[in-house]
Amino acid sequence: IISKQWYQRRVRGRSKVLVLVWLFFCPSCRGGEAPETVSVEEKQSALWYLAMNLNPADGHIMDYTTGWAEDRFIGTYSRALTHDFLSRVVWNEPVSYIALVRHWKGVVEAVKVFRFRESSRSLLSRFKDMNPGREVVTEGGPLEEHISISAQNMADDPVFSVEGDLAFNWGYGNNGVRIVLTGGHLSRLIDNDDNTHGLGNHFACNPLTGNTTHKEWAHEISNIQDSGRNPTVVQGTDHGSGSKYISGPVYGNYAIFVSKTANTFLKPGNMLDIEIEIKPRYKFF
Repeated sequence: IISKQWYQRRVRGRSKVLVLVWLFFCPSCRGGEAPETVSVEEKQSALWYLAMNLNPADGHIMDYTTGWAEDRFIGTYSRALTHDFLSRVVWNEPVSYIALVRHWKGVVEAVKVFRFRESSRSLLSRFKDMNPGREVVTEGGPLEEHISISAQNMADDPVFSVEGDLAFNWGYGNNGVRIVLTGGHLSRLIDNDDNTHGLGNHFACNPLTGNTTHKEWAHEISNIQDSGRNPTVVQGTDHGSGSKYISGPVYGNYAIFVSKTANTFLKPGNMLDIEIEIKPRYKFF
């Protein structure tokens, strides 16, 4: 015979009603009453999907004008976590959560998880929304942030050295950045100062259309710095031939994972895959 108090202790803290359990009690203890139906709350696992991977030194430049607003597949599944990669299928799915992950050959080094303000849109629809662009797409800051104690080059990392929410399609002057954090320097629309840095950058494009005729000013990952009057240090060799670029060290690959329901992510030291199953940490509704 299962005691009701014991069962309640076992299920305390779980989230959503999923099944009905019949608890049978001793009739003499319950006065001959019929069995009681008790609601059981249980957390279900959720899935993260790899949407994009950026390797700033693989010979392919995923700048502002390449891939983000295009409905096409980039890369291969076999090299999805070691080279530039974009999953066309995942890019078209409406999602509620996004995780930015810095990793080395699939081993997590740092991660930030955010919740989108709008949950019914795909990444493709968001990155196509360039006119006017400059949209803050998440709210409340990171739901979760973890950095390995052994991680290096964090002081000017474009994701992990900056606070705030995520903004997409940050156009200014003839410059564009696909992903920036709001706690950093955000150039005004009229500024042409080459001084907002993030993932997917270009210093000579039309940020409202995503087009350019100047591939020499493309660059994939730019560190946080004051480059208005100084050379721009970019991670790795994936940049154009523009005279102000300096190839800097690669801090890692940067992966973008998305989910409809998962709001917590793997901790540093864990191995990534193109699909990750995990237990949600929060229940928002």
